[in-house]
Amino acid sequence: MFNVVLVQPEIPQNTGNIGRLTAGCRAKLHLIHPLGFSLSDKHLRRAGLDYWPEVQLADYPDWKAFEGSDVDFSRMWLFSTKAERPYTEITFKPGDTLVFGAESKGLPQELHERYRDQRYRIPIENPNIRSLNLANAVAVVLYEALRQLR
Repeated sequence: MFNVVLVQPEIPQNTGNIGRLTAGCRAKLHLIHPLGFSLSDKHLRRAGLDYWPEVQLADYPDWKAFEGSDVDFSRMWLFSTKAERPYTEITFKPGDTLVFGAESKGLPQELHERYRDQRYRIPIENPNIRSLNLANAVAVVLYEALRQLR
């Protein structure tokens, strides 16, 4: 099982879609507060359809609280447009943790500095496009991890 971590997500529809994705892939979804919405938000639930009860969800008041979780931080990969290496260089293993930042600002600078050697990017061919939609980015990386294990 993989762990998908969203650090301070802002858009409930993205998180709802990611919840549905993680449920379908049997991955655990970790949410790091503050969130840009309530977990009872109708848009979150609508995007996840009736699959939300299938989501393995953990939420934390902040990154420090998340550090107390049972994830293996040596097998944690952060995804950012500021990283240089492509995500395809990772050899994924069961239990890996995939970390994504907020839609408008990405990962906090502290995480960039602290986990510099664990950062990767999803290459984008068009230089006029800064980044992918958060839900799409999670899907790209999670399905690559699953593909490697199969």
